[in-house]
Amino acid sequence: MTAATAGYSAPSPVSPPPPRRRWYRTLYGQVIIALLLGIVVGHVFPEFGASLKPLGEAFIKLVKMIIAPVIFCTIVGGIGGMSSLEKVGSVGVRALVYFLVFSTLALIVGMIVGNVVRPGDGLDIDPARLDPDAVAQFQQSAQEQSITQFLLNIIPETMVGAFSSGQILQVLLVSILAGVALAMLGEAGKPIAGAIRRVNVLVFKVVHIIMHAAPIGVFGAMAFTIGEYGIATLVSLGALIATFYLTSALFVGVVLGLVARYCGFSLWRLLVYIRAELLLVLGTSSSEAALPALMEKLENAGASRPVVGLVVPTGYSFNLDGTNIYMTMAALFIAQATNTDLSLADQILLLLVAMLSSKGAAGVTGSGFVTLAATLSVVPAVPVVGMALILGIDRFMSECRALTNFIGNAVATIVVAKWEGELDQDQLAIALAKPTQGTVPDQPS
Repeated sequence: MTAATAGYSAPSPVSPPPPRRRWYRTLYGQVIIALLLGIVVGHVFPEFGASLKPLGEAFIKLVKMIIAPVIFCTIVGGIGGMSSLEKVGSVGVRALVYFLVFSTLALIVGMIVGNVVRPGDGLDIDPARLDPDAVAQFQQSAQEQSITQFLLNIIPETMVGAFSSGQILQVLLVSILAGVALAMLGEAGKPIAGAIRRVNVLVFKVVHIIMHAAPIGVFGAMAFTIGEYGIATLVSLGALIATFYLTSALFVGVVLGLVARYCGFSLWRLLVYIRAELLLVLGTSSSEAALPALMEKLENAGASRPVVGLVVPTGYSFNLDGTNIYMTMAALFIAQATNTDLSLADQILLLLVAMLSSKGAAGVTGSGFVTLAATLSVVPAVPVVGMALILGIDRFMSECRALTNFIGNAVATIVVAKWEGELDQDQLAIALAKPTQGTVPDQPS
């Protein structure tokens, strides 16, 4: 060995980075392809496209099947591992305050834009010529809902019944009670907490398996939407649709964007991080379709498990930004289209009623339309029968409602976690800087 090489050790070989997976082999890439194929099939073969509705429904049912175990394991395991039960109450209170403020702000934004843009002007619709039977079922559902009934419905008939009812808030209540009880057991509860964490691993493995069917579900749901309602329906009420989509984008980009910046993270990077779930929501018109995946990704991004477990499911019922924007804007559209003059007092009444009814119809299937019916039933100035004007395009509006609700809950969870000191800022920065490394798996190679 020469002096020149004395003490020298050859560098260990560096393994090359794994090859980058082509976009069409990832989950979000395949969902995009399925989305576009669904639009084409629904437009070219409308009858066949409409017949594919069961594909979308089957996928959503698969996801709903696993939502209750996901919520239960996440919340019970999270609360059971917290050092103080006061922290649980603090998270809940802060989350509800956040939901109240931003839900009300969404209602106000929808009302302001509706008054400025006035998308219903010039239609000159006579309410007497509209079919009241078209919206009768929604009026009936609205009459069955009240704040008292809503609160009573949170309590399940039995603990086991909460898991079979499909009601998120019932599962949430049972999970919180079980988590608090587990925390109160102290050392005796640790074996139970460990078992629940192991079950949680199994539950999310099932979620990963179900997500492989996402492109099929998106394809069927989109083909049905286009085949059943037709792209032509977008033209007749295009002003309302465009106004609603632009207003929702404004709310997300400006209001939620400023909140994200204030809390030290980029909204755009967050949207890129959850892009596969956003496409899933867009394709199925259901934010519930991506609830388990959102919970896992937010936890992977640094939000603590108790915060994710409490805020996300609660937000699905109380933090409906997109639905609230839709409510006030649709109400004003109906008034404008039917030449109904609304005074300032009428609009304030509309806003106050919407604040209450949006909570009373939370968790109800088709809640956007049901909530609107409940609101208009109390505000006599706006004809309820006018809802028939927007019934044909509600499916297209529901996609934007679901997307806005979904984004709002993702932002809310990170914000509440930061307020509570339950957010790992470094982990969040890493997750948002490398969004391809999310926990929800892409399609297999």
